[in-house]
Amino acid sequence: MSKLLRFFITIIVLSGILFYIVSQVNTSQGYTSKNTLTIYNWGDYIDPDLIKKFEKKTGVKVIYETFDSNEAMLTKIEQGGTTYDVAIPSEYTIEKMKQEHLLLPIDLSKVPNIKNIDKRFLDLPFDRGNTYSVPYFWGTVGIVYNKKLLGNKNITSWQDLWDKDLRNKIFLVDGVREIMGIGLTTTGYSLNDTNHQHLQKAKRKLDTLIPNVRAIVGDETKLLLANGDASIGIGWSGNAAEIIDENPDLDYVIPKEGSNLWFDNMVIPKTAKNKKAALQFMNFMLDPKVAAQNTEYVHYSSPNKAALKYLPKEISTDKRFYPPKKITDQLEVYRNLSQKDISYFNELFLEFKMHRK
Repeated sequence: MSKLLRFFITIIVLSGILFYIVSQVNTSQGYTSKNTLTIYNWGDYIDPDLIKKFEKKTGVKVIYETFDSNEAMLTKIEQGGTTYDVAIPSEYTIEKMKQEHLLLPIDLSKVPNIKNIDKRFLDLPFDRGNTYSVPYFWGTVGIVYNKKLLGNKNITSWQDLWDKDLRNKIFLVDGVREIMGIGLTTTGYSLNDTNHQHLQKAKRKLDTLIPNVRAIVGDETKLLLANGDASIGIGWSGNAAEIIDENPDLDYVIPKEGSNLWFDNMVIPKTAKNKKAALQFMNFMLDPKVAAQNTEYVHYSSPNKAALKYLPKEISTDKRFYPPKKITDQLEVYRNLSQKDISYFNELFLEFKMHRK
C-alpha cells in the first residue's frame, strides 16, 4: 500500500471519528433527534415533575434550557447554534419573531387541548388566529408592598409611589419597559408611546421619584420582600403571588391608572428538528390537570379555563391575580417596537439609573 493511499485512509478514518464526536457534542448541547425535544424557557417556569411525566408518557427525552430575558432568548435563536423545538417568549417578542420569519406555523388540529383555553387569551393582536403560538401563562405588572412595614398604608396607584413617607423604601425592577411604563402611565401616555417628547416627559417624572428609590434590582426583590427586609417593590404578579404565600403581611395591587398585561406563549422556532414532539408537548401542557399542577408550582395565572376547577379556590378566585375582564380590558399589552425606539427607551432608562446614583 502506497504512503499516499495510507494517508487518505487515515484522513477518512479520522474524519469519521471527528464526525461522531461532533454529533455527540451537538446532542448534549440540545441538537434534537426524533426522540429528543429541546425546550427553551424562563428559569423556574415549569414544574420539573411535569417534564418527567411527559417523558414517561411519550418516550421523548427532554433537554431543557433557560433564559432570563426575551432579548437573550431572541438573540440565541437568531444566531442559530443550539436548535430549539419549543420556546416560550412574551407577546411583543412573538410579534418580532413573526416579522423576522423565525417561527413555524402551528397545526392546531394537533393541539386539541387548546379548546381548554379561555377565549380572552386567544386570537390576540400579536398573533391573530394563534397561527404561531399557544398560551402558557399570563399576568400583570404591579406593586407589592408590606402592609405592616408601611403602617397599614393603602397603596392603590402608581402615584402613591411619590408619597414622601416612602423615601428610600422602593425597589424597582431592572426592566426598561416596566419602569419607563410607570413614567408614561403617570404622565397620561400609552406604554407603547414612542414620541420622544412624551418619553422625555415620562423620564423627568421618574427622576422626581429618585428620593424614594432604594435600589434597582432583579430577582433579589422577591427575597427581600418575602423576608420583610423591603417595604415596597415593583414587579410581576406571579412573583407577588409566590412571596405572598410566604409572608401574609404582603399585598399586591394593579395600579388604578393602568399597567401592563402580558402573555407568555409557546412557539416552535423555524429551526426545530422535532415538530411532532413540540406539538405533543404543547397539547400535554394544555391538559387541565397538567396546567393546574404547573400553575400551583409557578404561581403565575393560567389562561386554561378548564384548569381552574382543579386549583384551590383561594388561588382561582383571587382577583389580584385573576382580575375580571373589566380590569384586564383597561390594561395594555406591550407591542413590538422598532430597534430605534427600543434604543431610545434604553438610553432614557440608563440616564435615569445613572441619575439615581
